[in-house]
Amino acid sequence: MPPRSNGPTTNSRGRPLKFAILCEGKFGPLTSKTANACIRYSPERVAAVIDTTQAGRTAHDILGFGGAIPVVRTLDEAKGTGATALLIGIAPQGGQLPAEWRVILSDALRSKMDLWNGLHFFIGEDAELAALAKAHGAAIHDLRKPPANLPIASGRVTEVDATVILTVGTDCNIGKMTAQMQLRDALLSRGVRVAFAATGQTGILLEGWGTSVDAVVADFIAGAAEDLVLRAAQDADIVLVEGQGSLVHPGYSGVTYGLIHGSMPHAMLLCSQPSRTAISNNEWVKIPPLPEFIAMHEAIMRPLRPSPVIGVALNTYDLDDATARAAIASAASDTGLPAADVVRYDPAPLVDAILTFHAARRKA
Repeated sequence: MPPRSNGPTTNSRGRPLKFAILCEGKFGPLTSKTANACIRYSPERVAAVIDTTQAGRTAHDILGFGGAIPVVRTLDEAKGTGATALLIGIAPQGGQLPAEWRVILSDALRSKMDLWNGLHFFIGEDAELAALAKAHGAAIHDLRKPPANLPIASGRVTEVDATVILTVGTDCNIGKMTAQMQLRDALLSRGVRVAFAATGQTGILLEGWGTSVDAVVADFIAGAAEDLVLRAAQDADIVLVEGQGSLVHPGYSGVTYGLIHGSMPHAMLLCSQPSRTAISNNEWVKIPPLPEFIAMHEAIMRPLRPSPVIGVALNTYDLDDATARAAIASAASDTGLPAADVVRYDPAPLVDAILTFHAARRKA
């Protein structure tokens, strides 16, 4: 199996990068997205998770993967396991820095630990914390901070030879990034030249580059997505673009539209969680049936170029095996498309769909 993460392996002082992941009160399958992805795809970089409410357990106890990575109460305990950096592994509502976290961040910087931050709040621009980092020779990495001078999208993706595949979703936090990472691994194992374009803080952490499009000024979201695809396509035959948000999410649909129009995918994969019937935190917004969702996405892309949905990636983590397999079969029957849970089961149905589409496109 190829390497699962292309991110950094050492801290700013040249020591092996070992994260203490801050997840206070929120370490769980759906509440610690950044932590969970880091544990799944780069467990060698994780020393411990900090969460006083789960202390004494392991990552596997809570997530079902991650092995014996311990959950501890304090930063000192995490340092005792070999941690050399502190990663914020959860995203509080609004992406701001909780006041009670300042103590642990300050203690980490005084211990010469680098800080890796995926919040909308940029720690490197906080005068007190930036001064501490400078005084103690620690680095602050604000993963969501966008690059300067992003362009406005102009359709340059139409010029690339690579086949561009975007994950789209029925809701947020439903597995769009995870599906692409799993598919990237599977495609690499078949000898395919494939690139992953990270569009969120967690993907950037894992891949070592990218742009968090939800932190970009609205006019430049599509331009940021276009720029990512152009970069990823330089040395790849297939580019897998990490999706964000949902077309029907009242809060996050803007970034979804910008990403779709900027990346201009040749095809899309629809991600869904069968047990979820309404948009998270917005129970009044019911999730439409999968065929309706597919038609919606294809209609949005049609004026730019044809972009069919070619498969369905399901997140069945909360279903028993029989119910999960029934949900996958139902999705395939309802949509007439291959469906799979690419984490829990064999990703081959979606890998084959991508390769078949790519071959047909090249032939045409």
